[in-house]
This record gives sequence, C-alpha cells and structure tokens, in this order.
Amino acid sequence: MTTSKEHLIIFDTTLRDGEQSPGASMTRDEKLRIAQALERLQVDVIEAGFPVASPGDFAAVQAIARTVRESRVCGLSRARDEDIRRAGEALKEANAARIHTFIATSPIHMQAKLRMSPEQVLERAVAAVKLARQYCDDVEFSAEDAGRSEEDFLCRVIEAVIQAGARTINIPDTVGYNLPDRFGQLIANLRNRIPNADQAIFSVHCHNDLGLAVANSLSAVQHGARQVECTINGLGERAGNAALEEIVMAVRTRQDAFACDTRIDTSQIVATSKLVSTITGFPVQPNKAIVGANAFAHESGIHQD
Repeated sequence: MTTSKEHLIIFDTTLRDGEQSPGASMTRDEKLRIAQALERLQVDVIEAGFPVASPGDFAAVQAIARTVRESRVCGLSRARDEDIRRAGEALKEANAARIHTFIATSPIHMQAKLRMSPEQVLERAVAAVKLARQYCDDVEFSAEDAGRSEEDFLCRVIEAVIQAGARTINIPDTVGYNLPDRFGQLIANLRNRIPNADQAIFSVHCHNDLGLAVANSLSAVQHGARQVECTINGLGERAGNAALEEIVMAVRTRQDAFACDTRIDTSQIVATSKLVSTITGFPVQPNKAIVGANAFAHESGIHQD
C-alpha cells in the first residue's frame, strides 16, 4: 500500500449478515475459525454477530472477542438499551471493540415497521449512541434504509449522532435499490452538507438485489466513503452483500481510479473463500469473479490469442 494513499477500512460482516443467508447458520466453533481466517486476511473490523439475538450469538461474539487480537471485533445492536448492553457485555474482553447500532430512517420503515415519528427516531438514535459510548469509544451508527430516506432528515440524524459520539456513519442500501451514480452522489452530498461530517468516517453497506452491491460500494468510495461493509463470496440474505474479494481487488487493481487502498493480504483471499464455502455449504459459482474456479480460465477465442 502506497503511503500517499488513504486507508480504506474493510468491515467484514460474513459472520453476521452473511449468516442471514437461508441455511448458512454456523456453530460457535465454525464462526471462530472464520474469524481467525479474517484476522489472517487482515480485515480491519469483524462484525462477529448480533449478541441480543440468541444465547448462541452472544457466546460466539464473546469467544471471538476473547480470541481475535489483530482485528477490531464488532457487535450489532438495534437502537435499544437491552441490545446495546448485551453487545457491550459480549465485547468486554476484546482487544479492540466496536458497537454498531442502527435504526431505520426511511419514511416507509419509520411508519410501517417502527411506528415512530421522525423526531422519536432522532431521539432514539442519539440516546443509543450515548449509551454505546459508555461501553466503548468506537461506536458506529447505521441509518437503516438510508438509500430511501429523505436527505434532509438523514442529514439531521447524522449530525446529531456524530455530536453524540458516533465515529463511523454507515449508509446502507438495505434493500439493494440504489444505482451507482445516485448512491455515490448521496455520499458526496451528506459529506458536504453535514457540518461535523469531518469528525466521522463514512461507510457503506450494499445489498445485491439488482446485482449492483459492488458497483454501488465502489461509487461511494470514489465519493469519499472510507469504510466498506462486505462479506466473503458476497454471502448474505436474499441476493447477498457486496463481495469483499471483488471490492478489494477492484481497488487494488485500479489504483489509477481510487485515492485509497486496503490493508488486506490478498494472498489469503482464496483460502478464506474456500473455508467460508465449506463451512456454510454454499458453493462458489465457477465463473464468480476473483475466487471462482474458472475466474482466470479461457476456453478459446481472442483472449487466448
């Protein structure tokens, strides 16, 4: 990695969002093996699970927090006191911990799912970040369904949570609805409009429903995002998440187009991909970019020449 380049943080959520794939549940020991592989890969942040979800998830996050020393270990929590306390408890023994708290900010989610007014959502977000800060210095806030949220309201919420102590602001494309040019522009707008935006790292978490998770993530990086949330093999619910290996290799290969680079040890990518595939039972399609068996194979034609 060239010294002049900014650092692009790789936040791996294979153990949390990746496990949402139907049939992809993993035991505590399997999660630990994957976490150790992610540590060898030099992933910056490992989202180990959702501690309040079940005793099993709590135990897995706790075991990973005790074992992993090189990567930061993160636990997810809704913007609820009980969730945040459980996450704080699970991460207590981590060498470096992060609590990642979230609440929805789109009109459809606030009305239909949360049944909360925008003002109530804003208050809850701030309270959640303040409580999380009592457990660790590193707090990430996600505006769920940010891609369909009203930009003015999103700006208000983000400004308030940065003021409350959030140091990473995640903008998820929760339902995989966005297009690269618009999503990149959203990141640029937020960074320009929010007065205290320079006090936080902007992050993106894209879903692949339209096959655009990697493209949306890379567009966001070109517009100033400095953390990408992704999974090994693009694992995840519905059509999956942005694939870690594709993000990392796109940025590394096209350094002419990116002002940043990752710390990932690319020699570990294939081994990690195989481990995740074996443990989850999800085979990697042969023509999958970067890690597919045929990714660099040619049958015949002009490339062969």
